Amino acid sequence: MGMITRVRGRLRSFHTITKGDKKLQDEKISQTVCLLSVVLLLPYCYRGQMPLIFQLGGVWLITYTCIVVPILVSANYMYPIKWIKYIKNNIPGLMTKMSGPITTVILQLYSPIDRCERVFMKMLNLSNMATQLVFFMMCDRVLLCSIGGYDCPKKRVTGLYSLMFYNVIAYCVSYIKELIDKEDWSPYVHMTQHSNLKHVAMSATKIVLEWTKAITFIITVTFMLLVFGLEQGLEYYQPNTFYTIVTWSYYMCTEKVFVQFFPTMLLYLRLHFLEALETFYAPVLLRYYTITLASFLSMVLLLYGQFKFTFIASYLTVYLNIKDMIINCLKQLKEEQAVLGKFRNASFEEIENCDDVCAVCLCAMKRARVTPCQHLFHADCLRQCLNSSYNCPICKREYIFT
Repeated sequence: MGMITRVRGRLRSFHTITKGDKKLQDEKISQTVCLLSVVLLLPYCYRGQMPLIFQLGGVWLITYTCIVVPILVSANYMYPIKWIKYIKNNIPGLMTKMSGPITTVILQLYSPIDRCERVFMKMLNLSNMATQLVFFMMCDRVLLCSIGGYDCPKKRVTGLYSLMFYNVIAYCVSYIKELIDKEDWSPYVHMTQHSNLKHVAMSATKIVLEWTKAITFIITVTFMLLVFGLEQGLEYYQPNTFYTIVTWSYYMCTEKVFVQFFPTMLLYLRLHFLEALETFYAPVLLRYYTITLASFLSMVLLLYGQFKFTFIASYLTVYLNIKDMIINCLKQLKEEQAVLGKFRNASFEEIENCDDVCAVCLCAMKRARVTPCQHLFHADCLRQCLNSSYNCPICKREYIFT
C-alpha cells in the first residue's frame, strides 16, 4: 500500500511541475515509471512454493507477460532513470575490461564439468538410455497432464512401460536385420579361411550362441503378443495417440537401430540440394528434431512451475545434445561443406554445355560443382576424387584457388 501511495503522489506531482522545466519533468516521469514497473512485476515475486502468477496457470501467465513486458520495456526505454542511463553508458566498457579475467575463471571452473560431460557422451548406451528416460518422463508430465494430476501413478508408469516396449521392438528389429544381412549360415567354424577342418570348440560356441539368440527372440515376441493380447498388468499403461506419436518418433531418432536407416531414406529421396552428403546431414537433422521436441516440452514444464525437473531435463535432453551435435556430427558436416564450398555451383547453361553428364560416373547431372580448371562433376564424385588426389581427374591439374 505504501508503494501504491507513492505512485499516486508522483502522478499528482505532475500538475505542479512547470512546463518549462523539461528535465525535471522527465526525471519525475522516469521515477514514476520505475515504481510502476516494480508494482507490475510483483506477481512474479516468490510467494510460498512458487510465485503468485505461476499459481494461476500457464494461460494467465502467458497473457499477463505478453501485455506487461512490452509496456515495461518501452516505458523504461523512453524514460530511463539516471542510474540506468549511467549503467547503459558505462557497462560496455566495463564488460570489455572484465570479460577476459571472467572468461578465464569460468573456463577453469567449467573444465572438470566439461571433462565429465565428454566422458558421459562417449558412453553412448548409458547416455542414450538416460536421455530417453528423462524425455519420456517429460512426456508423462506434459502430454498426460489431463489424467489425474502430477501425482497420478499412470503418469509415472506410462513412460517406463513405453520405453520397455520400444526397447523390445528395437531388439526384434535388430535381430531381424542381423538375419537379413547374414551371409554365412554355416553353424561350423573352420580352422582357417581356406581349410575344411572344423574347430570343435568354436563351432559349439557358435551353435549355442545362435540358438540362444533365436530362442530369446521367440520368447520376446511371444511375451509381447501375450501381454498385448490378454492386456494383463497394463491398467496403468494408457497412452493417448499423440503421446505415442511423440515418444515413438523421439525413440526412433535416438535409437541406433533405427538411426542407421535414416541416411538410406535420405538417399532414396534423392534430394539434390544435399549434394550426396546424406550420411552427414542425417545425424544433424535427427538431433535438430529431438532437441526441438525437448525444448518445447521444457518450456511447457517451466510454465507449470516444475523448475527443478525442468533444469535437469533441459540439461540432459537439450544442452548435452546440442554440445554433442556441435562437437561431432555438425562439425563433420561443416568440414565437408567447407571442402565443397571452394568449388562454385554450376549454372544450368554450364551443365547443358557439358551434355548433362558427369565425367566421373557418366551419369546425368542436375546439380554440379565447377573446378578452377572449368570442369564439372557431381559433388559426391568430386569428394571421392579429392580423397585420393587434389588434382583434376580430367586434366590432372592441381586445384589452385585465387
